[in-house]
Formats: sequence, structure tokens, C-alpha cells
Amino acid sequence: MSQYALSFIIPLYRSAETIGGVVREIEALEVEGGHEIVLVHDGSGEDTSRVCRELLRTARVPITLVEHARNFGEHNAVLTGWRHARGAHLVNLDDDGQHPPTEALRLWRHAQESGLDVVFGHYEVKQHSLWRNFGSWFTNRMTDWALDKPHGFYLSSFRCVTAFMVKEVVPFAGPYPYIDGLLLQVTQRIGSIPVRHEVRKAGESTYTLSRLVRLWLSAWINFSVLPLRVATVIGLLIATAGVVALGGVAWLWWHDRGPASGWGWIMAALLIFSGTQLVMLGLIGEYVGRMFLAVNQRPQSVVRDVTRSR
Repeated sequence: MSQYALSFIIPLYRSAETIGGVVREIEALEVEGGHEIVLVHDGSGEDTSRVCRELLRTARVPITLVEHARNFGEHNAVLTGWRHARGAHLVNLDDDGQHPPTEALRLWRHAQESGLDVVFGHYEVKQHSLWRNFGSWFTNRMTDWALDKPHGFYLSSFRCVTAFMVKEVVPFAGPYPYIDGLLLQVTQRIGSIPVRHEVRKAGESTYTLSRLVRLWLSAWINFSVLPLRVATVIGLLIATAGVVALGGVAWLWWHDRGPASGWGWIMAALLIFSGTQLVMLGLIGEYVGRMFLAVNQRPQSVVRDVTRSR
């Protein structure tokens, strides 16, 4: 039985200037059934820890503070927060005020009314930099190919999930989690609603290009064997080109034309063997990739409920 109706999960990284205002906004909310805040400080220094300890002393709603020993990344911090939350629903917020808590309530109410496992916030207007907006767009295009989700469906870090989903996802122990990939392995009962996206309250965004690249790699490598299949297709294309080139060299040789000293034969053979090697590596990688996904505990099935006759 959940202790609260709603848990607010907030990963923190260099958040001393912004987290106080976010917590005060959450404290002012009226949530039927009660709410709590889980702060996960992801190893960004003493200033953020000091501010959070002061919030623990003065807060008007229950707060849990979790400290990471070092910086592990946003998605790792979210999983830590989920493991310490006690709500029937959990909503993720940024630490900089760009996710309004009032919009989080809308996500929660929509999840209650619709019975969906996950409700994502779709930003009407994004208040990010141009390169960050491009990175988000590119990530969603990549996940269209790599993940089992409706084509074009927007995945955002502003999401509300049920405690059932959290229970199924948090056993994942891999070092490079991708939250949306984990969620989509468990359920297809997802939805979204438009939400506001506010201007950052203070300071500079800490979401760098390198972090975005790591996110892309987690989405592709941890939850899809598509890159291996792409390698197989490329190998087949190169091998086919080698066979065509070999035929062309044979035609030139038959008509006593083309380069001398066997150069054409060597290049054609090189294309064929290189392409064949890529095909074999792709096939081997397919098996290794599937074993890798199994080791990462990708579920074969998930039991939602059991009903017995009286």
C-alpha cells in the first residue's frame, strides 16, 4: 500500500540556486492523498547538499534526500529516486524549474483518469537552446527506430508513472540505464498531454553534448540490436558491390581492356571478402546482442494482475 498519492522525484546536479524555489512550489500544491518529495543529489558538491539539508529542516511536506557518492547521471539518479519513493504515482521534475509542478499535477490526474501506466509531457513551446532542441528531436527520431513505441511519439523526461511500473523497472542493475527504454519494455499503455515548459530559473544548463551522446548510446546499444542489423545490411551491400565489380573486371579482361597486373581482380576480391566479413560480424553480433539484452534482464513477459474465480 502506497503511503502517498504522489511522489515528486528530482535529480539534482549543481542545483543550489534553483532547487529551493522548486520545492516551495511543490509544498504549496494541494494533492488529494498527500505528496512527498524525493531529492537525489548526484554528486555535484557541497553547496547543493547544504541547500538540501536546509530544505529538510524547513519543508512543510515530507522530503527524502538521497546522496550519491559521485556523479552517475540523470537516469541513474531517477532510478535511485524511484527506489526510495512511496507514492502510488511518481512524477519526474527537473531541478531548474522548467517543469512546473502545477503541470505535474495535470500529468498525474490524466494518469489517474485514463489508467495509463506512463503519461509524458509534450512541450507546446520548448525553452531550450537551439542545439538542445535539435538533440531532443534527434533522440526521438532515433528511438522511433530503436524502441517499441508509436512512430513520432514524443518521449520527455517530464513523465508520470505508476508504482506498478516502478516496481517492474527498478530491478534493472545495468550501469547505463535509459528510463524510457526500460518503461517501453514493460508496457505499451502510454500517453501524453501538452504541458508548459518554463524558462530556467537561474544558472546555466548542465546538460552537455557529451551527456546527450551518452543518452543516444544507451537508447541504441542497451535496448536495440538495430545497429548490428545495420552493419549486416552494409556488409551485404558491400559484398554485392564486390560481386558486381568482379563481373565488370571479368568483362574488361575478356575484352582485353582495363587496368593491368591484376589490380581490378584484387580490388574486386577485397570488396567481396570485406563485405562477407562484415556480414558474418553482423550475424555474430546479432547473437551477442541478444545475449547482452538477456543478461540485462529484459523481461520475457510481465504479469500485471491475476484473477481467480470464486
